Amino acid sequence: MIMENDALPTSNSVPPPPPPMPVVGVGVFVLKGDRVLLGRRRVSVGYNTFALPGGHLEFGESFEECAAREVKEETGLDVRKTEYLTVTNNVFSERAKLVHLVCIFIRAVLVDDNQQPQNLEPEKCDGWDWYDWNHLPKPLFEPVEVLVRSGFNPFPVN
Repeated sequence: MIMENDALPTSNSVPPPPPPMPVVGVGVFVLKGDRVLLGRRRVSVGYNTFALPGGHLEFGESFEECAAREVKEETGLDVRKTEYLTVTNNVFSERAKLVHLVCIFIRAVLVDDNQQPQNLEPEKCDGWDWYDWNHLPKPLFEPVEVLVRSGFNPFPVN
């Protein structure tokens, strides 16, 4: 029995939003000679920066499966011999909002060196091109910039 003075829960009480969670992304170094494939981002996180093909890891997916899927979805390229390279743990500010991106970096080899990248997601990328590793375009997407500044080299050691 509810008495007149008892407080009733109001439907206006909204629980606070959950804290932001880290996102797991996979970036793919698709290499051709001494060049790497990069595209200029058109999405909110990293807008107007140059980034590798890649995207979010889906539930139950391996890093290598994600790498091959994302490269195919974004560029139309078929890759093989995907291999884990390194990981970065990135917390950065993006348009007055903190972003926490754990980025798994994978190297992949083209199935056929004559393949040409296509821009299959023009709403997310301005287009793909090959860039010399020693003359990368600017600005780079934060996780890639972190690797470059650290002296990381994505090319296999012969």
